Amino acid sequence: MNHKHRKVLHSLFAHPISGNISPQAVESVMQELGGEIETRHGSRFAVRLNGHTAVFKMAKHSLPQAEVTQIRKFIETCGIDPEKDYPL
Repeated sequence: MNHKHRKVLHSLFAHPISGNISPQAVESVMQELGGEIETRHGSRFAVRLNGHTAVFKMAKHSLPQAEVTQIRKFIETCGIDPEKDYPL
């Protein structure tokens, strides 16, 4: 995983929640983590990672804070700890 992907991953877990995270960057990070991305109807995409699946809405410019929280919980559920697994 390159430095740019690591920064996006860590920004998902930053406090306070960032309001400036690109949905395309998150999609790239999910692929780098080994996730399979599937485009769904209605500007949604599904991510399958470590045996878990979640569906997220594709925002146009930046992710809303509720979506960032949902993505954060999904990554934690998949057993990924950014601080330990992908340090900056």
